[in-house]
Amino acid sequence: MARTSPNSVQPRAPRRRRIDDARRDELLSRIQEIVLSEGFARLTVDDIAARLQCSKSTLYAISSSKEYLVTSAIKHFFRDATARTEKRVAEVDDPSTRIAVYLAGVGTEMRKMSRACYEDLVTHDATREIYATNSAAAAQRVREYIREGVEAGSFRAVHAEFVGEAVALLIDGIQHGELLTRTGLSSGDAFTEVSDLVLAALTNKTPPG
Repeated sequence: MARTSPNSVQPRAPRRRRIDDARRDELLSRIQEIVLSEGFARLTVDDIAARLQCSKSTLYAISSSKEYLVTSAIKHFFRDATARTEKRVAEVDDPSTRIAVYLAGVGTEMRKMSRACYEDLVTHDATREIYATNSAAAAQRVREYIREGVEAGSFRAVHAEFVGEAVALLIDGIQHGELLTRTGLSSGDAFTEVSDLVLAALTNKTPPG
């Protein structure tokens, strides 16, 4: 085996291009717009670079593959959607209004996602996991609002855990698409219906029995 001279220059691995946070957020926002509008199953890195008029090396500075680019954009969407929804809720004191505003906010955000994007979202492992995590967080948030409303006396004496679990099952049905297929609703409209259903259960008087 040949010995390496102490003065010989070893080949260096190619250095990954670096971009600043502002540029990264700008590109992710633009990728997000494309993905939400058109879906992503058929998109390639070449397509994205051409649409954004940037080099592929710039995109790879954000994420190392198309899958990571898409998942980064989807995470970016849910992060911003959560922040916007929580901001709306923070301005509300009444418990029943808070639940309505929260679920309506989720519906408003999900309406930004085209049917093509939704179908891609729930049929790809990585993005489906992101959606599942956010759906679980939404169900937990509603459970918290229900408990707060019952404790404050704003809701009738229902079993808060039962209603909370029922909401979780409805959200799970929306996430997996069964409820959308059976009803023909979009995910955004379905969340609005969940809001109406929950408020009816919590605020109506107990029927005579």
